[in-house]
Amino acid sequence: MSKSDPNAPKRLAIIASKGTLDWAYPPLILASAGAAMGWDVSIFHTFYGLTLLLKDIKAEVTPLGNPAMPMTMPFGPEGFQKIDWPIPTAVMATPGFNLMATTMMKKLFHDKGVASVPEMRAMCVEAGVNMIACQMTMSVFGFNKEDFIPECTVGGAGMFLDYAADAEVQLFI
Repeated sequence: MSKSDPNAPKRLAIIASKGTLDWAYPPLILASAGAAMGWDVSIFHTFYGLTLLLKDIKAEVTPLGNPAMPMTMPFGPEGFQKIDWPIPTAVMATPGFNLMATTMMKKLFHDKGVASVPEMRAMCVEAGVNMIACQMTMSVFGFNKEDFIPECTVGGAGMFLDYAADAEVQLFI
């Protein structure tokens, strides 16, 4: 639908450019919320955001690149869980720390009732969010359409820009 149609639903155009665990949530949360509100929503997955369309998402988090990331414990007494643990950079760089941080973040999200990234993506697909895989990024990184969930479409920047031009909200994440 176009903007000339007063009955057309609002449009939300999102560019997902990152694929880590902490960056996977924002586009999926916003897309699912927009779709739940009856909006027409598309996410253009480019660069590392393209990995969010893989059949098996292996999103991790790294505190090393996130100096503002709080490191709270998802277990123990309530007071213990509220402590903001400052972690030295040297510790964050040790092998296995990303796995530990990822495991703790996933547990924290689970304990708080937050859906996992694959569950969030499934909610978006079910709600009719158009998941677009960037054709250029696929070529650069060596991905094939078969690597991704069957519900995604492959398109170029021009295709997405045509869609985004009529969107009331455009977001780059």
